[in-house]
Amino acid sequence: MSRIWLNELMLEVESLNDAVVEKDEEKLLQLELEFKVTHETYHDVTTELYKNDFFVSVPEIDLKFQAEIQNYSTSVTNLYEKDTVGDFKLVLIQKR
Repeated sequence: MSRIWLNELMLEVESLNDAVVEKDEEKLLQLELEFKVTHETYHDVTTELYKNDFFVSVPEIDLKFQAEIQNYSTSVTNLYEKDTVGDFKLVLIQKR
């Protein structure tokens, strides 16, 4: 499991893939993440994601960049129920 930071929020991710993609003839960093979100962490995670303006830090691979959400999905829409856990998938793209 890897740890990444979105601004001040630390996430323990189960899957982490970084790549360089071309967008409008410009090469940008892209980061694909999969992580679990619990009933207890749901509010903090979604509040941070709604900002859609992140300083991303992945110490494990010495990666740091400004990003925004390119794609986002979750397996559960109601994490307000106690003991519920959702699978979140997040694709971040480097801001220009």
